[in-house]
Amino acid sequence: MRRVTFDLDVLRTFVTGMELGSFAKAAERLGRSTSAVSAQLKKLEEQAATPIFRKSGRGLALTEAGETMLGYARRLLELNDEAAAAIHDVELEGWVRLGLQEDFGEAVLPEVLGRFARTHPKVKIEARIARSHELAERITAGSLDIALAWHSGASLPYSRHVGDVPMRWIGPAKPIEAGLGEDDTLPLVALEAPCLLRSVATETLDRAGRPWRMAFSSPSLGGIWAAVAAGLGLTIRTDIGLPANVRAMAPEALGLPALPKMALHLHQKDAELDPVAARLADILLQAAIEALPESAETKENLLKVA
Repeated sequence: MRRVTFDLDVLRTFVTGMELGSFAKAAERLGRSTSAVSAQLKKLEEQAATPIFRKSGRGLALTEAGETMLGYARRLLELNDEAAAAIHDVELEGWVRLGLQEDFGEAVLPEVLGRFARTHPKVKIEARIARSHELAERITAGSLDIALAWHSGASLPYSRHVGDVPMRWIGPAKPIEAGLGEDDTLPLVALEAPCLLRSVATETLDRAGRPWRMAFSSPSLGGIWAAVAAGLGLTIRTDIGLPANVRAMAPEALGLPALPKMALHLHQKDAELDPVAARLADILLQAAIEALPESAETKENLLKVA
């Protein structure tokens, strides 16, 4: 088998296009023409010696080999970027205060801390797991440097939109029997008010004319998962960070109304972050993008080069 050395610039274009859902957007972000991006994708298939893309309607979707390539491309770029950071920021020192919304505590935080600590061992990180409204308040007050949170409606001056994530009805992992709610009244499980997702659930059900009752509330996400797994009711979250004892359900399964998407934002205290916070923000943003679920539309990936 011939040795192949993949071009990291090509892999970066490939990964960026997949994450943005459009190679035209990737070309704009990377400062390349669409024809240059097309040439890079052709080069990638030539190096791989197998098709990476297949036709899907008027766009492109990944082949099985393409899906495998995407995973390896992300790992190669992560190692490359980690090496570059380790060389150039070897003396980086300081302190950074990081906030994460509860869903990302287990799904993102270990990866972020591990990657950052390997390259910046002299930096101290203070992490806080909290709800979105609290994180927004702490950013405004200056007690956090950066925070990854669902958009709570608060207008913050220095925020980046990371992506829109579908909200899902979440039930126990074991199948739900018919008659979950008495007289068609849906039992809800939610965080104590004020809670953005609690409000979305009740308002969505009210608009759909579906009666509901608050069966269980908890100050912590762990309590929510325990109640849902025990069959006390349904809750709404995203696919991010779901434990094994619960599952996302199709809305039509119990005649449930469809749910909107949640905007995920990366907030920062200042317009320009210091080098320590800026580096952690880059790693956090990449980890968040990788944690976002790939919808069926994304997998079919109507990716267009132009």
